[in-house]
Amino acid sequence: MTSINTEIQDYVERNIIPLYDQFDKAHQRDHVRMVISQSMSLAAQMDVDADMVYVIAAYHDIGLCEGRERHHTVSAQMLLTDDELRKWFTESQLQTMAEAVEDHRASSDHAPRSLYGRIVAEADRFIDPDTVVRRTVQYGMEHYPELDKEGHFERMVQHLREKYGRGGYLRLWFEHSPNAERLEVLRKMIDDEGALRRKFEEFYVCRGE
Repeated sequence: MTSINTEIQDYVERNIIPLYDQFDKAHQRDHVRMVISQSMSLAAQMDVDADMVYVIAAYHDIGLCEGRERHHTVSAQMLLTDDELRKWFTESQLQTMAEAVEDHRASSDHAPRSLYGRIVAEADRFIDPDTVVRRTVQYGMEHYPELDKEGHFERMVQHLREKYGRGGYLRLWFEHSPNAERLEVLRKMIDDEGALRRKFEEFYVCRGE
């Protein structure tokens, strides 16, 4: 991993990463650590500030504390108003970082405003078919407990098609990102309802249902 200021890393590990413990199963520590890892891998290939990339990735979902709908704007505001970060970053850097956090959402109506925004947006879209399906099932079971098994399957299929399917709203920001190849694999699974059903059964059973 690209070198990060140890003081920043210590602050984030103690005060920011633990915030993810309160979120749904699809957005806990394993998720933020994945986004950090992916972001730093992308950053290593580009002329960017590694400390900025690290903080953007760490803060990108903390606004979930106020719900999913506005989490991207809340996350950005929480970053911008965290006075501890002013020990290491200028106001201009903080503004760029907040914009990147706000722009990370897959359903955003505009492209990320900076390279930093594209990095975290791409990292947040780490596309492993099993992981995508598992997180979708987990999210549905946690947030829609009133649904029966078939209802969860239908919700999963609808979400996957709307976001990841051909013509879905998800966009990748780096042409040669490993995500491009993985997205095609996922789309082939989405096109095959039988394969989706088998994968759903695997993760639904794993939840003890």
